[in-house]
Amino acid sequence: MREEGTRQRGPHTGGSGRDREPHEVGAPRVPGARRAPEAEQDAPDGDGPPAESGSRRHGQRGRARRGRRRIGRWVAVSVSVLILGTAGAGYAYYAHLNGNIRKGERSSADSDVRRAAPNAAGQVPLNILLIGSDSRNSEANLELGGSKESVGAKPLADVQMLLHVSADRRNASVVSVPRDTKVDIPRCTDPGSGEEYAATRGLINTTLGRGGPGCTLATWQELTGVYVDHWLMVDFAGVVAMADAIGGAEVCVKDNVHDGPKPGVPGGSGLRLEKGTWPVQGEQALQWLRTRHAFESDIGRSKAQHMYMNSVIRKLKDQNAFTDTGHLMDLAETATESLTVSREIGTVSKLFDLGMTLKDVPTDRIAMLTMPRVPDPANPAAHVLPAPGEADRLWEMLREDLPLDGKPGAEKPAPAATASEDPAAAPADIGVMVRNGTGAGGAAVRGRAAAVAAALDGRGFTGARTDRTPEAERRTQVLFPSADLEGDARAIAAALDVPGSAVRTSTEVSGVTLIVGADWRTGDTFPKADPVSGPPENTETVMGDDEGACMDIYAPYRF
Repeated sequence: MREEGTRQRGPHTGGSGRDREPHEVGAPRVPGARRAPEAEQDAPDGDGPPAESGSRRHGQRGRARRGRRRIGRWVAVSVSVLILGTAGAGYAYYAHLNGNIRKGERSSADSDVRRAAPNAAGQVPLNILLIGSDSRNSEANLELGGSKESVGAKPLADVQMLLHVSADRRNASVVSVPRDTKVDIPRCTDPGSGEEYAATRGLINTTLGRGGPGCTLATWQELTGVYVDHWLMVDFAGVVAMADAIGGAEVCVKDNVHDGPKPGVPGGSGLRLEKGTWPVQGEQALQWLRTRHAFESDIGRSKAQHMYMNSVIRKLKDQNAFTDTGHLMDLAETATESLTVSREIGTVSKLFDLGMTLKDVPTDRIAMLTMPRVPDPANPAAHVLPAPGEADRLWEMLREDLPLDGKPGAEKPAPAATASEDPAAAPADIGVMVRNGTGAGGAAVRGRAAAVAAALDGRGFTGARTDRTPEAERRTQVLFPSADLEGDARAIAAALDVPGSAVRTSTEVSGVTLIVGADWRTGDTFPKADPVSGPPENTETVMGDDEGACMDIYAPYRF
């Protein structure tokens, strides 16, 4: 009787081993050892036909198995070719999309603005500058607006918006700066030609012609103190193509509107709509985004642009465009042909990752607004300036990653402490010079440096002294010249509630120096933005979930 799990073997045939499994040659049979599947299938079980018959059957089955194996190999080869061919086509298409993308340098100027420190969860906010160029230096762009006389002229950045996505990706905001805002423009170098442009004070839309989008980005950093990670730029033709790819978006006007030329006011976008809500795409979408006179001003135009962007975001979410592969491919093809981007995001995968950052932000946590501003005294009819105090507070909220929708939301992880290898000295042993820089953008507050020095003295920093070096800074800063004084500088900032982001190294000072900026005109401690009070006044905020938003029409452009 066989043991359970063993096979019955025939007589030994002189050591050939033909009666054994291949692995048994020269080794004793181990009861219960597993046999190879084919041997187990064809071996006689004691009740079957004679060995000769079994051999014939084994041969027939062997030939059948070899045939099946050949067929299997052909199938495997075919599938492999298909997979490799598909992968090759996929790679070729990916390479094609990457080849579409036009790229440029992230920044055209030196800057001391640094990225925000990560929070306790290791997250950092994302800031992207969106630029709309008015360039007519192509046939397609010329057909969509402008005159032949404008061909060859340096482009203007007539649309500028900063997209800020919070570190935890729970809220987002878009802040526009009017094109005719007078700002300090840093020294920029054109990365293509190498031409250098001296620092100046001028309109922010001219920055595109002074070193490309990288100069526009550098100017934004100078203005806001916010580190801008990337820029994306689109021209007239690109706007039309993107609007068509998205399938248009709904906009609303409270009256019939025609933005055409008027006596004494030439030009106009050509937008013509009847009262109500309408889907616009293609060239009509461009007209909507360019309309200025019928919306009364550049401020009205910014508001209309925000309405359009919110409508687009809602539509993309409704269409599941962030997860619909086919739709994504269509958008990818158009986007890569329409956009120029900063070099570090110049691949399809990186642009896709950027797009995904908005996927999970609820529309009711997306705030779009325009910078608070005041008329420029030198040209009040045409130019504006950032509103002292209000604009400063807005920039601080962006720097500190505070939501602009006025909602507290879930509690954010606290920022990770910035480690300093240099421990602070005792307060009485720290020397600090205090300068009055409150005159940036307006009249300086007299005696401000002395008042802050006295506040430090009252906190034990008896080495605080005033410094009469002329300064005019929009933002308060604590500067130190070398690493061995960083701890002292941070101690000064902490004593006055100055944000850690304001502490930085500088070769322009010889010791710890506190410059009291225009953002801190009163009080003994730095004014902190209220995280739940919402954006400053005078910002024309449009929320992402406001489907009833509708544009007022300036009376002369109604019909």
